[in-house]
Amino acid sequence: MTTYDKIYINGQWVASEGTKTISVFDSITEQVMATIPEGTAGDVNKAAAAAKAAFASWSTLPKADRAKYLNAIAAALGARMDEIASAISRETGMAKPLSNMIQVGIPMNSFAQAAALAESFDFEKQIGSSLVVREPIGVVGCITPWNYPLHQIAAKVAFAMAAGCTVVLKPSEVAPVDAFMLAEIIHEAGLPTGVFNLVTGTGPVVGEAISASADIDMVSFTGSTRAGKMVMKTSADTVKKVALELGGKSANIICEDLDAETFAKAIMGGTGQAFLNSGQTCSLLSRMLVPRSRLAEAEGLAAAVANGIKVGDPFAEGTNVGPLASAAQRDRVTGFINKGIEEGAKLIAGGAGTPEGLETGYYVKPTVFSEVTNNMTIAQEEIFGPVLSIIPYDGIDNAVDIANDSPYGLAGAVFAADKETGIAIARRIRTGQVTVNGGAFNPNAPFGGYKQSGVGRELGVYGFEEFLEIKSLQL
Repeated sequence: MTTYDKIYINGQWVASEGTKTISVFDSITEQVMATIPEGTAGDVNKAAAAAKAAFASWSTLPKADRAKYLNAIAAALGARMDEIASAISRETGMAKPLSNMIQVGIPMNSFAQAAALAESFDFEKQIGSSLVVREPIGVVGCITPWNYPLHQIAAKVAFAMAAGCTVVLKPSEVAPVDAFMLAEIIHEAGLPTGVFNLVTGTGPVVGEAISASADIDMVSFTGSTRAGKMVMKTSADTVKKVALELGGKSANIICEDLDAETFAKAIMGGTGQAFLNSGQTCSLLSRMLVPRSRLAEAEGLAAAVANGIKVGDPFAEGTNVGPLASAAQRDRVTGFINKGIEEGAKLIAGGAGTPEGLETGYYVKPTVFSEVTNNMTIAQEEIFGPVLSIIPYDGIDNAVDIANDSPYGLAGAVFAADKETGIAIARRIRTGQVTVNGGAFNPNAPFGGYKQSGVGRELGVYGFEEFLEIKSLQL
């Protein structure tokens, strides 16, 4: 077990004002893998004051110098990839090879991409008699989730610092170990004091203090829609900017015109994708919309994928799906599975109960329901586990209506025989990003949602711009 007994404020590891600690559990063994300080509002006040004091010098530092620090952090993450990915696999349950590639690889890209933008971005533009300048917004409070912990930290911290902002980070208390590793890297990189600050603790205490702080100019939050609403309400008293990346219930439309081979590829690929990170992905394609005429065909293919998935230790060779991140999450997902059965959905793979031979660890069976209607609980609420709902549709207009019949609008997908047809359908889906015919995830494209999936965008130049104010100089 690792004991982290200090938080990071103003370039130093310091004791929290609080005396309590929080236990971090290993998702595989269910044993405590680390303890962290349970921070206080006073800790946040100190961190925010340090970040505010550092802002003037950091925001005016030459762009090339800011980029140099960010590139050094990216390189150091690469040097510690195995160690960091191993910690995240234990925290979240993601299979270790995927943790290397996704949980550490994408953050490395974020710091490198942010460094490039810091140098290449055009901060000034002449419009008639006005000079329009983009300036860093100030101190940014970053509140991050447990499912892709370092990725979401990097999506906020890297781009905020690249823009010239200083930050106060509150990582999820469920998966905070990687945040301490990042703080160690930042300290070793020699980042100026106060630019990066880390305060661990709970959302109702540390998160609320960040949202309420008058010294913090912006909050960037990733998490549940329920928690995001609280962040927005608390932030309103100081009229600070709020960026939210929240939940999703994304639809994957499989078109009727696909030949048998392509149809199989779309169904099987979509089913496998629904179980990525044990289903703990906000942009998960958790609703698969298939033509009613091909429902039986889709059921056979999806069930075969789900039944063939190897569930087990994330560090064991060949494991596809590991445990969920916590006992609470396991119980929540099991409750949704039981709700699907209770409401009359057709269970074609998985179900409630522990996978055979996996009594220890927060494991859930990869589960597929069919004949789901869009008013069922499992079709409307974000489950955040390895549960796929297959919903039949009658005609593409009906499919689009079903896809858009959701309070969320984070992601989506279309698989069509003709790419242009797929693009036309994608344009009709009210979400922040849509995959067409299996297009790969682009870590430099904007990520964010419509409706209750959030406000603002992360990653790439659009994510960078979120941390900038606009000023007009009338000349």
